[in-house]
Amino acid sequence: MSGSKRNGAVATRGVPMRAFSKSLPMELLRAREAVMRRFRPALRVHGVTEQQWRILRALAHFGALEAGALAEATCLLAPSLSRILPDMEAKQLISRSQVDSDLRRSVISLDPKALRLIAAHAPSSEKIYDEIASTFGEERLSQLFDLLQALETCLEAEPAARATSRSKAKGRAPYRAHRQRAGAT
Repeated sequence: MSGSKRNGAVATRGVPMRAFSKSLPMELLRAREAVMRRFRPALRVHGVTEQQWRILRALAHFGALEAGALAEATCLLAPSLSRILPDMEAKQLISRSQVDSDLRRSVISLDPKALRLIAAHAPSSEKIYDEIASTFGEERLSQLFDLLQALETCLEAEPAARATSRSKAKGRAPYRAHRQRAGAT
């Protein structure tokens, strides 16, 4: 369906919003799906799900993390993470230990089996990245990473700036300080 037909359908229905083809969340989801179609077969070969791989990647990149930080790094909701971790622990991919200062919190780290799995999967993952760069263009891929990171930074900073200006107006410290994120791809 052409873009003009899509825009026309929205206009004729009187829906006061942009065309579906111009929905940023949908375009990002479609692009993610196109990328993941390339990675899923290799993940299946190694017996891990997309979510498990994100956990492994984050722990390999950052080292041991508390559960909350791991959920944030992997864009997983805490309840989802809590359902995934026991299976990974049973497969001897990760270990969980309690934080000495607060026994309610746990730290997750990679086990040697996970390091072997990452090492085995890394060549196929890098090959897929090379294929994407070859198809899309290395410079365009680099620009895409930069643009996506800039978009995230911009959108994350806006609520923090609004909270700061509101709290200054009320004479209070900001409710939530803006946090800097380390990049992980």
